[in-house]
Amino acid sequence: MPEYLNQKEAFLKCKKNGMFIVTEEVDKEKIKATLIIAESDVESANILKKNLSKQSNQWNSVYKLYYDALHELVESFLRFEKIKIDNHQCLFAYLCGKHPELEFNWDFFEKVRTKRNGINYYGTPVSFDDWREVEFQFNLYIRKLKEEIKKR
Repeated sequence: MPEYLNQKEAFLKCKKNGMFIVTEEVDKEKIKATLIIAESDVESANILKKNLSKQSNQWNSVYKLYYDALHELVESFLRFEKIKIDNHQCLFAYLCGKHPELEFNWDFFEKVRTKRNGINYYGTPVSFDDWREVEFQFNLYIRKLKEEIKKR
């Protein structure tokens, strides 16, 4: 796995590599559609987790659905600034660097990003305990991003 970068190091690396792409316009229809998709991801995860045992392998799915919702909302939020970023680490580095007023924690984003990458690329499963460790913060950040998007 790649070495850990703090938020500032990640931001500078992403900027140097041209990962922050300026777009021509704010696509409000895409933002609305993505918001609906993110809400559906959370809704699906909530339905799924109601019937899961603590030993279930489906906590991977719950985790990934919440992660996808978080990622989709960050992308939508940054579309208002005419910024497109395809790399998840760069996306979160930009959000934390440019919006300290939102008080998001870089280490949380790195934790859930690397855990999700573990599921997708390294075959590392997520346990119920892994999920419980991040559930509150996932919900908090998702709620905050939705509020910020709806304000705009």
